[in-house]
Amino acid sequence: MNWLVFHIVSGQAFFSGAFLIVIAAISSTANRPAIRRLTLSAFLIGLIAVVVSSTAVPYSVCAAVAAATLVWGASYRRVTWRRWTAAAVVATWLIATLFEIPYHISPSLKPVKNRNLTVIGDSVTAGTGGDETSETWPTILSRQHSLSIQDVSHIGETARSALKRVQSQSISSSVVIVEIGGNDILGSTTAAQFARDLDELLSHLAKSNCQVVMFELPLPPFFHSYGRVQRDLAARYDVKLVPKRVFLSIIARSSSTLDSIHLSQEGHRKMAECVWSLVDSAFADLEVDSQAAR
Repeated sequence: MNWLVFHIVSGQAFFSGAFLIVIAAISSTANRPAIRRLTLSAFLIGLIAVVVSSTAVPYSVCAAVAAATLVWGASYRRVTWRRWTAAAVVATWLIATLFEIPYHISPSLKPVKNRNLTVIGDSVTAGTGGDETSETWPTILSRQHSLSIQDVSHIGETARSALKRVQSQSISSSVVIVEIGGNDILGSTTAAQFARDLDELLSHLAKSNCQVVMFELPLPPFFHSYGRVQRDLAARYDVKLVPKRVFLSIIARSSSTLDSIHLSQEGHRKMAECVWSLVDSAFADLEVDSQAAR
């Protein structure tokens, strides 16, 4: 995957864009014409980077950032106002980055009392059914770490079909991994429908009193609404969100996928390693106990 594409889809472009906008605001206060000429270029490139990153910043933060930026732009030719409005732009964009940083930090889980894990996913988890993916990542994870895994994944799964599949089974695991949403984005599911379906799915899982870990979707440009759905519902149901760069770092490698999306055997091995790094804190005490018993 091209580094620029990774930078955009992973959401990292939001930080570089915010940085450029802050630099533009600071440079606008300079009296040197040569420096001030860089302001417009830095601002436009930064704004484009923020928009295409599809970062689901809270609406209240968006409103504050937009208001400060518009006032700064309107007062650009007023020397007496320029410094104050530039300071407001710097402050609001720094606040926006502070809101975003937690979504780029991998979560940690609380210790559990058994080695049971449930996985809810689409074809990234279930595999394509071909010889290229003879062993999927849940199978590898189970074999390598002695986990009892309930694999509730299916090719072509959406949030709606996953809900129906989960409702037909009993979830008794202490930890549940949710890898769902790619087919909703690539298919015909609207953001509003995705919100309803994912809400019902997470609400159902919340009744099982388990720790839910959900992969945040790597989003194409202008798909902010799907990311906002995931973040809002994750906060509502106390779901741990895995930064989008984590999954993207796997499929970004040509050797890890069959078609840039579906995992190859190497990709499933990498995914198993990735998931274990996310859940090992939950099972760490059990590993110590089992080693002590030996």
